[in-house]
Amino acid sequence: MRILGLDFGSKTVGVAVSDELLITAQGVEIVRRKSPAKLRQTLARIEELISQYNVERIVLGYPKNMNNTEGERCEKTKEFKEMLERRTGLEVVLWDERLTTVAADRSMMETGIRRENRKEFVDEIAAIFILQGYLDFLRNSGEI
Repeated sequence: MRILGLDFGSKTVGVAVSDELLITAQGVEIVRRKSPAKLRQTLARIEELISQYNVERIVLGYPKNMNNTEGERCEKTKEFKEMLERRTGLEVVLWDERLTTVAADRSMMETGIRRENRKEFVDEIAAIFILQGYLDFLRNSGEI
């Protein structure tokens, strides 16, 4: 079994996948969206990745505000979650993604990636952090 991790944004979707033992998350790619309103190609690419990696569950980053409130981005994420569930038939788990982009940016800074190049990778790395957090939760709660 593998789990797919997604960092859903208005222009891109960062994608990560777990190993078969559900221990680690690895970055896969960044799906670039042509328009914030059009998701058909994005969903089709995610379906291809689900098939390629034999994915059985999806973890979707949930962008709560720092004060734990839900804003407009949470609504768009919930709509995307429903689309994913309808198209794939898989369970989609919402996972609190607060500070994942900050952690991803810090990680790239520590590894020496230049500031102007970080934007290119941040969504994929954020997806890795989202998925790894979920995998760690499953392991610590005894679910795996």
